[in-house]
Amino acid sequence: MSVSKESPVIEKKLSSDFSIVGIITSTLKKASIIGIVYLAGYMHWSVAWFLGPLVLSVIREQWKKSSDRRRFTAKMTAVASEKEVVLARLNDLPAWVFFPDIERAEWINRILKQLWPSVNVFAKQIVRDSVQPALQQSLEKYKLSGFKFDRIILGTVPFRIGGVKVYDKNIDRNEIIMDLDIFYAGDCDITFSLAGIRGGIRDFQLHGMLRVVMKPLITSPPLVGGLQVFFLNNPDIDFNLVGIADVLDMPGLSDILRRIVVETVANMMVLPNKFPIQLSEEVEAIELKTPEPEGVLRVHVVEAKHLMKKDISMLGKGKSDPYAVVTVGAQTFKTKVIDNTVDPKWDYWCEFNILESNGQQLYIHLWDKDDTGDDESLGRATVEISNIVAKGSENTWVTLEQAKHGMVHLRFVWLTLSKDYNDLKGILAETQMLQVSSLNTALLTVFIDSAKNLPQARMSTKPDPYATLRVGGSTKETDHKMRTIHPVWEQGFTFLVANPENDTFYLNIIDKKTNSEIGQFTFKIKSLANKTNLQIIKEPFSLVKSGPESKIVLSMHLRILKRTSAEEVQSDPQPASFERADSTVSTASTDSRQSFIRQTEEKATSSARNSFQDSVDEAIEDSTISSLNVAPEVGAGDHLVHRTPSMTTSAGEAGLGRIQLTLRYSVQRQRLIVVVHKVANIPLKDPSNIPDPYVKLYLLPERSKDSKRKTQVVKDNCNPVFDETFEYVINQAELGSKQLEVTVGTEKRLFSSNMLGQVIVDLSKLNLAQPYNVWFDLHSEE
Repeated sequence: MSVSKESPVIEKKLSSDFSIVGIITSTLKKASIIGIVYLAGYMHWSVAWFLGPLVLSVIREQWKKSSDRRRFTAKMTAVASEKEVVLARLNDLPAWVFFPDIERAEWINRILKQLWPSVNVFAKQIVRDSVQPALQQSLEKYKLSGFKFDRIILGTVPFRIGGVKVYDKNIDRNEIIMDLDIFYAGDCDITFSLAGIRGGIRDFQLHGMLRVVMKPLITSPPLVGGLQVFFLNNPDIDFNLVGIADVLDMPGLSDILRRIVVETVANMMVLPNKFPIQLSEEVEAIELKTPEPEGVLRVHVVEAKHLMKKDISMLGKGKSDPYAVVTVGAQTFKTKVIDNTVDPKWDYWCEFNILESNGQQLYIHLWDKDDTGDDESLGRATVEISNIVAKGSENTWVTLEQAKHGMVHLRFVWLTLSKDYNDLKGILAETQMLQVSSLNTALLTVFIDSAKNLPQARMSTKPDPYATLRVGGSTKETDHKMRTIHPVWEQGFTFLVANPENDTFYLNIIDKKTNSEIGQFTFKIKSLANKTNLQIIKEPFSLVKSGPESKIVLSMHLRILKRTSAEEVQSDPQPASFERADSTVSTASTDSRQSFIRQTEEKATSSARNSFQDSVDEAIEDSTISSLNVAPEVGAGDHLVHRTPSMTTSAGEAGLGRIQLTLRYSVQRQRLIVVVHKVANIPLKDPSNIPDPYVKLYLLPERSKDSKRKTQVVKDNCNPVFDETFEYVINQAELGSKQLEVTVGTEKRLFSSNMLGQVIVDLSKLNLAQPYNVWFDLHSEE
């Protein structure tokens, strides 16, 4: 019976394989290929006409396969159960596996699954009301008009919460703060039209750390007055274009649309932008929607060295035309381009408004400028802002990631916000001494509540008003309200102020349709100096170029930028002066500038060194350093007690010298951070042959090329100082199985081993949650 049932299927398959139509089709295909080759030879066409499209086709196919594979993996992770996620790749494990203070969130995911149809409706409204206008405005800059969403369906797969962390320390009693590791890779179906072309978005993915602040807490239901929802850093966003728009979905060509989508999300809910949700009428909008900055981060991008050579010259690789892009959340600054160098000196200053230092990161990405517009990456680096806040200031060389070699020199200063107007004198003196016109001395927060009795710009209908706000060279806009003379905006903004004594706040109300001005308001920022706490709260002000009854209702408060006190600052043991990289500055001004910065840093050095040393001693005493073959100082006993970590007189147990390292693991960034400070007391066997030492690092047991790190070479020195920082991307689960191989070598030995000494650090024996600053004895190669 089984044979008789299968025989029709077999006969059908055989008949299809040997059908006349199939034979003819196959013959025609082969004949066409032979004909094309013959025609090319007959016409003497170049082979490039075939190789070019072939190469482009292969590149596009491989890129599509890689992109589809990545999206499929993400989608499977999003829809899988918790058990399947845990059994997936180690790098894709949810956050609660590695972080002990992050809780599992499966119960939330089950609730989200039930709420997802309602979330769909809410998301559609947000996309049409907020995202679509922002995309329209951004695309118009590229001469692309008529953008409109035709259909928005988020599908049946909700976003997942990989873990929840609730903060219970160092928070206000009137708020609840939690971080959500959010991941969305659903089956969305979004179609749009752009310049008459219809397209679609599929496989939309988003992954980031979402912070939810519940405040204020109230005594009546729902017990929480409102929510503030925002991403600490730019989330990872990816999507696939379909339809006619698919022709844009190649590397480089779709970057415009992708960049606009990322910028739109950042402008809505990436710090310093927040997405507020009011839950109770008892809470006024000003409590939720007014920005509350924590401080200002001043960044000095000094220079870079030993960058990769990207430009091609007649003799091969030439140099590069580097520039740097510095980003914190949705705030971005760009340095100038330095042509034809791998050691650029930018001397560029910028300042970032920081609302949440805990969890935010600063990214610096170096690029090689290309005339074709296809700039090439020279590497990037990441700095945790919370570390800078804890120290007050920092001066460091950071090794670039995703680059064969290269370092960037950065200086940071953390500025707190003061309500004392008398502090203005000190910060003004500092900025004037630095002679940098782009630096600021104060921060102004403005909350635009509403306007009343605006004039009608048109006789037939009411205006569509919006407000523009300007301080110095910074201009911001409110949303526009449709057909009203009593608009309610309830939006907050922050401005950095160069000098409150001279700067002015300008506000203009404009009708959206006619672009005509229907109201104007000017305010001298210095006037806040006489107000209590330097602020005014919901005061009405008369509008100029408007009717006598027209008013604007707003709140403002001013804060003066101030350096942290010496007791709070943990500066470098050897502070460096903030000299200008620009060689055109006069010697007199440079000397005065160096003197000023040196004085301010020296005030913090003594107390900072003591605080730094106490933390080092505590970390060292809590560890089992004796298992690392480290020779302790005299009187140290079983544990290493090193009261002067920057100095040593010993040549080590093997007499080959000692090396000073700082080891730390960043749980949040999942990175092992290694700082190579210096090597001391290298034995000099031949006075005529002084070594040219360098330090080389490997992660064991693999000892792969990807884990190789190498410092610069110091010429003719037995006590070289490097102070170079290296990072390894490694999750916490793998850290316990790794060792760090540190080798000190010299470049001068040509016919013998160039190794001067070595130490292997077993990372499993260290609790790297705290930094270790330790001297290790060098030994011969094991």
